[in-house]
Amino acid sequence: MTIRILIVDDHPMVTEGIQAILESYDDIDVVGALNNGQDAVDQVKALAPDVILLDLNMPGLSGLAATEMILEKRPETLIVILSMHDSPEYISTALSHGASGYILKDVPTDSIRQAIDAVLAGEQYLCTGAKGSLRPKINGGREALTSREQTILLELAQGKSNKEVARILNISVRTVETHRNNIKSKLGISSTAGLTRYAMEHGVLQGTGIQ
Repeated sequence: MTIRILIVDDHPMVTEGIQAILESYDDIDVVGALNNGQDAVDQVKALAPDVILLDLNMPGLSGLAATEMILEKRPETLIVILSMHDSPEYISTALSHGASGYILKDVPTDSIRQAIDAVLAGEQYLCTGAKGSLRPKINGGREALTSREQTILLELAQGKSNKEVARILNISVRTVETHRNNIKSKLGISSTAGLTRYAMEHGVLQGTGIQ
């Protein structure tokens, strides 16, 4: 039985490299290679992929938002996140949004095939680096962020305003402000600058172009 794969990444070299790897397998059919999340949402029904390899950080619609929207349109599609980020915030938030797997872009090429086989077998797949990042860590006894708070932290860390986050997540600006205040309270941070600093220190801003 042929496995239908869709690749979504805004870096052509990454897309072409993964496509070349997957096309070496007789039982895999790469049904498309797209460069943004919105196209994936728009075309998921027509392309009918079994698995989508989806970049987390893309211009426009983020990988997190795209994951939710894709699964609403076609719940049977499985999503494996491709990312350069190994921070626990990125990984746990991607999984909470419905992703079935998470692999780092520097993994050996056979890990991509392993991820595809694992999620098709009903398992959750994390590459070795991602598993290591999710090992329990002491957080000074602070209350953990909820999945929604983690999502909002990620969006805010990329420089988005409360209004932009509200539009992306389809919630009110007041709700974003409430979550933002809760995040500050849980992390013991009193300023927006401190929130950004926390995001930088925990790897949330790696690769986003924000210094």
